[in-house]
Amino acid sequence: MSARTSALLNARRWFPPLAWWPQVTRATAKADAMAAFTGAIIVLPQAVAFATIAGLPPEYGLYAAMVPAVVAALWGSSHHLVSGPTTAISVLVLAVLSPLAEPGSERYAAMALTLSLMVGLMQFIMGLARLGALVNFISHTVIVGFTAGAAFLIAASQVKNFFGLAVPRGAAFHETLLFAAKHLGEAHLWVTLVGLVTLAAGMLTRRFAPRWPYMIVAMLAGSLTAAGLNQWLGAARTRIETVGALQGALPPLSMPDLSAGTLQSLLFPAAAVAIIGLTEAVAIARAVATRSGQRLNSDQEFIGQGLSNIAGSLFSAYPSSGSFNRSGVNFAAGARTPLAAALSAPFLLGLAVLAAPLAAFLPLAALAGILFIVAWGLIDWHAIGHILRRHPRERIVLLVTWLGVLVDLEKGLFVGIVVSLLFYVSRTSQPAVDERVPPAAELHNPRRKMVAAGPQAPGCPQLAMLRLRGSIYFGAVEHVREQFHNVDEHDPQRKWVLLLAQGVNFVDLAGAELLAEEAGRRSALGGGLVLIGAQPTVLHMLHRSGADTALGADRLFAHKGEALRSLYPQLDTTVCRSCTRRVFQECHVALPDGSALPALPDPMPQGPDVPAPAPTPATGEAAP
Repeated sequence: MSARTSALLNARRWFPPLAWWPQVTRATAKADAMAAFTGAIIVLPQAVAFATIAGLPPEYGLYAAMVPAVVAALWGSSHHLVSGPTTAISVLVLAVLSPLAEPGSERYAAMALTLSLMVGLMQFIMGLARLGALVNFISHTVIVGFTAGAAFLIAASQVKNFFGLAVPRGAAFHETLLFAAKHLGEAHLWVTLVGLVTLAAGMLTRRFAPRWPYMIVAMLAGSLTAAGLNQWLGAARTRIETVGALQGALPPLSMPDLSAGTLQSLLFPAAAVAIIGLTEAVAIARAVATRSGQRLNSDQEFIGQGLSNIAGSLFSAYPSSGSFNRSGVNFAAGARTPLAAALSAPFLLGLAVLAAPLAAFLPLAALAGILFIVAWGLIDWHAIGHILRRHPRERIVLLVTWLGVLVDLEKGLFVGIVVSLLFYVSRTSQPAVDERVPPAAELHNPRRKMVAAGPQAPGCPQLAMLRLRGSIYFGAVEHVREQFHNVDEHDPQRKWVLLLAQGVNFVDLAGAELLAEEAGRRSALGGGLVLIGAQPTVLHMLHRSGADTALGADRLFAHKGEALRSLYPQLDTTVCRSCTRRVFQECHVALPDGSALPALPDPMPQGPDVPAPAPTPATGEAAP
């Protein structure tokens, strides 16, 4: 690679628009502008709802949808991912900050900005360290369980607004349900009616008019109902509270709280938010990329998400991530380049200025009804049903993650990840090892297909042909050693092991030492260990560790046929002379020492009507 090419690649990493800006034309700019305007319309009610979930004033949702969207678009790798406030991140923010400060207070908002800064720094450092592959270790089941748990938490957080109940601040999920059940008779009728009308309008719109923005329709229905009730009965009697007018649409400059106590208290929560945010962003980017055909760079997405949260913390934005709704709308609306996501911010700013006074008429009960619909949509019922029916281990991961999230959101997520990884380690620590032999019909076939050994296809009395599928690493060494020892413990004559290693993807130092140890042990028994079809990476590790010397160059083969032709002359002729199995093709040519094969006894029918031949007095053998 030339110095000029290397410099260009580095420049594109630090400022990705250098790569895609030449693709911008008049036509693509027009398509991007239309997609940006459409996305701004969609995100306006969502941003208000998400800020409410996060326990922040509504305008903070708009702030989080502006500056972070521009920065993530310019420094990410996806052409269609749009960043901003999301449901999962909003729930996380509320869960981690509500025990530390009163939601909606200045202290709470300051800590949200500090959280955004810490999350951004963690994500940015992970991107620089090229840790983009880490998100692959968070299984789909964990994400399904987390989102389902988050959905329940969203619904529980809005019970007080939907029914007009004075649920204690910071109440756990089960405490909220118990309080609501105990005080349901104290619910305010007119507040609940507004919530029900909003809920019904949103659900009916999604069901019968899916192309309409159901959030806007539901907000209008709830707001008009509340206005009518207040006009008829009076606000004092209905007790319908509203969001209140938005305070300015332009994101103001802000300074996060950098005190040692705040940083220490937010360290663990920031790690949880950073991981969830990156997982969400990369998963959405990949989902859209499969439809657009674009190639992604996970490390660059980490950098883009990190910088967007760092910049957001300086412009009054709480933590953000890739938004599935905005990204899907952005792609469906015809966006061609990241310019669409960048343009969404100025469009949203203009719409927010026009709509800011209207927020004063938006009832909290209507917002709660909308969030109930959002929570229901978060639950992937199809995936949950599939996991519960067909995957016992994944079922445990799902339930542990879901219950853990309900108890403690960020710790529940980590517990789910740990349980998932433990099951993965358990599976990989016991790679499948089975014995293979050629079936009778394939004895003379040069391709030498193999079947599992058993009563119908007995193996060789001196040689075990084992197929291993998996990796031989430190966690699997004991299991593989046990399989090797089982061969000669069950039959001491089986001193040779021929290992079909095509399915071995990885061998670490402990695995290489095991193979060398087994080769030495079998050599002491008078046999040996033979590897067939080992991958180049496996052979490289054997060479680096010196295990190939212990094995011997004459014990490494590419094909079974070569190995058997080389190995057969080393077998014990005495055992082969009395063997009637003749498993391999070489067994039908000559004995290992080259002498002629003895004739196999002819199978003769036995039964009540066919007596067995009597032995001759001289030899004791059956008479012909």
